[in-house]
Amino acid sequence: MLEEMRIRSLGVIDDAVVELSPGFTAVTGETGAGKTMVVTSLGLLLGGRADPALVRIGAKSAVVEGRITVPPGGTAVVRAEEAGAELDDGALLFSRTVSAEGRSRAHLGGRSVPVGVLAELADELVAVHGQTDQQGLLKLSRQRQALDRYAGDAVAVPLTKYAGAYRRLRAISAELDEITTRARERAQEADLLRFGLEEIAAVEPRAGEDTELAAEAERLGHAEALASAATVAHAALAGNPEDPEGIDAATLVAGAHRALEAVRSHDSALATLSGRIGEIAILLGDVAGELAGYADDLDADPLRLAAVEERRAALTQLTRKYGTDIDAVLGWAEQGAARLTELDGDDDRLGELTAERDALRAELGGLAQALTDARAEAAERFAAAVTAELASLAMPHARVSFEIRQTDDPEGVEVGGRTVAYGSAGVDEVELLLAPHPGAPPRPIAKGASGGELSRVMLAVEVVFAGTDPVPTYLFDEVDAGVGGKAAVEIGRRLARLAKTAQVVVVTHLPQVAAFADRQLLVEKTNDGSVTRSGVKVLEGEERIRELSRMLAGQEDSETARAHAEELLATARADG
Repeated sequence: MLEEMRIRSLGVIDDAVVELSPGFTAVTGETGAGKTMVVTSLGLLLGGRADPALVRIGAKSAVVEGRITVPPGGTAVVRAEEAGAELDDGALLFSRTVSAEGRSRAHLGGRSVPVGVLAELADELVAVHGQTDQQGLLKLSRQRQALDRYAGDAVAVPLTKYAGAYRRLRAISAELDEITTRARERAQEADLLRFGLEEIAAVEPRAGEDTELAAEAERLGHAEALASAATVAHAALAGNPEDPEGIDAATLVAGAHRALEAVRSHDSALATLSGRIGEIAILLGDVAGELAGYADDLDADPLRLAAVEERRAALTQLTRKYGTDIDAVLGWAEQGAARLTELDGDDDRLGELTAERDALRAELGGLAQALTDARAEAAERFAAAVTAELASLAMPHARVSFEIRQTDDPEGVEVGGRTVAYGSAGVDEVELLLAPHPGAPPRPIAKGASGGELSRVMLAVEVVFAGTDPVPTYLFDEVDAGVGGKAAVEIGRRLARLAKTAQVVVVTHLPQVAAFADRQLLVEKTNDGSVTRSGVKVLEGEERIRELSRMLAGQEDSETARAHAEELLATARADG
């Protein structure tokens, strides 16, 4: 239940508090006094669109705060706690701020939350209906949604299955379109991949081969210099056979070693040095041997160099096209082979997808038929319930019915032996029809209902919903537009009955409706044209009679109007 709202700097409202109570509350006031701002405020509080034009001129921002008690353990409480909100003695505190620049912020239970969280809770806590909602009821999609909501699980269960199959069919159809429309591009891509893979296969590169060949080419290109250097180094270490008198490193180190070996027994330090010189002699011998082997093995064959350069040229052709080095070229080849397998498998994939699409279309047709059957059954019950409600709203001879139809479409799905158009909610177009009096043909409410009749149909629909899918609070803005006289009395009476099981707040200009309220709030401006904290007050006794008189005759002190106002209140109390 909505306990209270505080509204600051919103439209004509400067700073006002709207205190609400259980039962039926009527909000009245002169035209332009700000009654509709109550509805607008609640809309903001429950995640509605933030319009910076609503911010009062001269103010930096508009703020709406509200306190709503919530059913313990309900889905609203669970969702609020998931968002981090905390309950205050069984109630949730809502807050919405709209800046003059258009920025919007939302808070719930002391925590900042996305505006969408407030909108989620709105579905569970409050049903708001105004002129725009009546116009929305004229749309076929809204009429189908209303019927589906009334049908409950009978439609919701097959609709969930249908929606899943529909999404899968859309995805498969999109993939089929992509494969067929891009067939030429994919064929060209496959040809380029085949050419590249064949070119690489013809060369047969090995991983790291380009690096190895570069090193070999460098060695072969400088073979003479390398051989000369190795020979000179070998002679310096091990001696030159052509110069037996020459002095080499190995001979000198051997002499040093012999000198120390002769006296090593006399000093341990000198013995250590002798051992180290022995190690040097061994190392010199190893290096000299390797130098000799290097010089012998060095290939200075120009034919080998030419072969290496030719191979490097072939590898360079690949790296220019497919990668920075041979390893990258091999990586491209691996990926290209996988992609080519995928492209070559398109024909098989095309067949698989086509078969799955056809099977899904058949499944979708069966689910659509189940939806149509469920809607047809619910439509009869829904129409009968709304018709019964209209009888209590001064339309005793009106009849409501639904037309459920499909549109032929050769690209659609087969339902009942016909191929019909389909969408995310099935194949049905649902239209609400109204026959306002006996003998009148049923006509779409968009064409056959006056403003007053549409208001009553809307109220009747909501009352029927209240019996099957209730919410704690209902807010009606000018739901009695275009209505007067006996019809207005009946609307007031019906709203009072609805208020026995839910909180009902009605913004109205009709005294016949306001008289049935358990509580009446007056919204009035101050002399400067604004609504302040004292501008929303509860009317009781004489004040209420004066306001009803004003609503009846435009003047508070008319004796005739006062008598009529008192009569209305007495009638309403007797009815209650």
